[in-house]
Amino acid sequence: MKWYVLRTAGSKEKKAKDYLEKEIERCGLQEQVAQVLVPVKREIVTKNGKRKVVEKLLFPGYVLIQAILNPELEYIIRNCVPGMSGFLTEKRTNGSQTERVAVPLRDDEARRILGDQDENVDNPAETEVNFAVGDSVKITDGPFNGFSGTVDAIEEDRSKLKVIVVIFGRKTLLELSFTQVTKE
Repeated sequence: MKWYVLRTAGSKEKKAKDYLEKEIERCGLQEQVAQVLVPVKREIVTKNGKRKVVEKLLFPGYVLIQAILNPELEYIIRNCVPGMSGFLTEKRTNGSQTERVAVPLRDDEARRILGDQDENVDNPAETEVNFAVGDSVKITDGPFNGFSGTVDAIEEDRSKLKVIVVIFGRKTLLELSFTQVTKE
């Protein structure tokens, strides 16, 4: 079995994957298809003081399929799945005819992509930092709620910020979590 790249309509990757899996099952082609995959990466995003895990597509507009390609499966993918426009192909010339042929991923490419997916399973999410040193922030939680300050340092691995706040006329360094502040 080889890995192939399928093109989909923008932001319809997951729906196209679901339709394709149903069509494969309906036509009894489970023996020819090992898996259908939408490569995603999970990240933790902090917005308005709330942490949220979001899935970001690694390859927007594409779905991967591991299959033994035959004319019936190729027909289903090209014609029966809404939102799917076919394979990544290359032109091949046979005598006087030129045709577009589905090209499988090289083994090293497939391993790299699948390795990223396996890494994502073990690693639940990465924190996306939308703060930079020098940003003005407002504290929204904790004993210093309502104070404004400036980001002095960012500790991504701990999801913490060091913020300089003026309290009683003196600069004070506070350590706050990403969820306790918002950008001004």
